[in-house]
Amino acid sequence: MVRKFRFALLGLLVLAVIAAGATMVGLAQSAPASEGNSALYEDLNLFGAVLARIRSNYVEKPDDNKLIEDAINGMLTALDPHSTYMNAKEFREMQVQTRGEFGGLGIEVMMENGAIKVVSPIDDTPASKAGILSGDLIVALDKEPIEGLTLEQAVEKMRGPINAPITLTIERKGVDNSFDVTMVRDVIRIKPVKYQAEDDVGYVHITSFNEQTTSELEKAISELKKTIGPKLKGYVIDLRNDPGGLLDQAISVSDAFLNQGAIVLTKGRNPEETQRANARPGDITDGKDLVVLINGGSASASEIVAGALQDHNRATLVGTRSFGKGSVQTIIPLGGGGALRLTTARYYTPSGRSIQALGIQPEVKVEEELPKDLNKSAANAVGEANLRGHLKNEAETKEDPEEAGSSSYVPEEKDKDAQLIYALELLRGTKSVDKSGEKKAELKVN
Repeated sequence: MVRKFRFALLGLLVLAVIAAGATMVGLAQSAPASEGNSALYEDLNLFGAVLARIRSNYVEKPDDNKLIEDAINGMLTALDPHSTYMNAKEFREMQVQTRGEFGGLGIEVMMENGAIKVVSPIDDTPASKAGILSGDLIVALDKEPIEGLTLEQAVEKMRGPINAPITLTIERKGVDNSFDVTMVRDVIRIKPVKYQAEDDVGYVHITSFNEQTTSELEKAISELKKTIGPKLKGYVIDLRNDPGGLLDQAISVSDAFLNQGAIVLTKGRNPEETQRANARPGDITDGKDLVVLINGGSASASEIVAGALQDHNRATLVGTRSFGKGSVQTIIPLGGGGALRLTTARYYTPSGRSIQALGIQPEVKVEEELPKDLNKSAANAVGEANLRGHLKNEAETKEDPEEAGSSSYVPEEKDKDAQLIYALELLRGTKSVDKSGEKKAELKVN
C-alpha cells in the first residue's frame, strides 16, 4: 500500500506540473471517490495549486525535482526522525554501508584546510600496496584538482568499478614536489568487527551491523580461542557508539551467544505483521562469561543485542544508558533509483520491554572520567527522547520516564578506559555484581 500510494501521489503531482498552473480539481474528481479518501484528494488539490503557483511565480525558476523531493522529505519528517526519502545517490551510499564492501582504494580520509588528508591506508588494499602514508595530502584525482570538492564528492570519485585505474596526485611532508600514484580499484571490505586478546580475556568491538558482521564475529571468536587458549576466562563485547544497522544481523549476532529463547519481537501496525525471532542451539563462546559495554551512542541493532543478552541473563551490561531507538525501518525501493526508509514496526526485548525513548540501563553504571577540555554536556550523546517528533514509549511511567542523553565518551587510551577496565576485572573475578536484590525479568514474549 505504501508503494501504491507513493506512485499515485507522484502521478498526480506530475500531471499538476504538466498543467503548469491548473488546479487538480479535475484530477480528484476523476479518481475513485469515497468518504475515506475525499479529504485526501482535497489536500492533494491544495498541494497541486501551491506547486503550480511556485513554478509560475517564484522569484527564481525552481528545480522541479528538488521541490518534489523536499516535499516528500517534509511529509516523512513529520512522521518520525527515522523515516526519510533517499534519492538515487543516497540509496546507493546506504547500500554500500549495509553491504560492507565497495570498489575503491582502501583509504580513510578527512578534510583539512580544504585538502583531502589521508588518516590511514587500510591493510592489504591498493592504497597500502602503493605506499600511501598517513598524513599524505591528495591534491588531484586523475589530474583534476580536488579544490572546491566536498569530502563526499572526493570519496565518490575515488570509489568506482573494480579493476578501474585512478591516479592520485600526492603531497607529502619532507618531499619537495608532488608526485603521482596510479592504483587499480579493488574490493574494499568495511570491517565491522575488531578484536584482540587482553591476556586471558577476548575483546571484541562491534562497530556496526552490516552484512559482514556475524561472519566477522565468528572469525574473531575463533581466532581469540586459538590465541588465548585454555586460560580464556570470557569475552568483552564492546557495543559503545555502535549506531546499529541491519535487523537480521542483530538477530544473528544475538543468536551466536544464545542456545534458546526469544531474541526480539517486532510489532507493526496490524496484528498479522507481528514477528518473533528465536535463538537456535549453539553458542560460539561455549558458554563463557560475557560482559557487554554500552553507552549513549549504542543504538538500534546494538540495543537489540544488549537487550536480548540482558533479559536472558547471558551477559552483564556495563557502561551508561543506551540511545533508546526501539523502532524498525523498512527500505522500500522506488522509481527513479531512490528509496523510502519507513518506520514500520516497534521492537521489544525478550521480556516484552520497549526501549523506545528509554534506552537500556546497564547493571553496572560506569562513567568515564572526562578530559579537562571536555564538559559533560559535550560528552553526552543526543538520545532518541531528544529527537523532535520521536515515537512515544507506550509503556512510559512516572517511575520510568522517557530520558535521553547519556555519556558517549570513550578514551582512546585503554589504560584510561574505566568501563573496559571494570569489564576485565568482572571477568577475572576481581569485581563482582550483586544481583540478589534485583527483580528478575519474566520472559513473556508471545
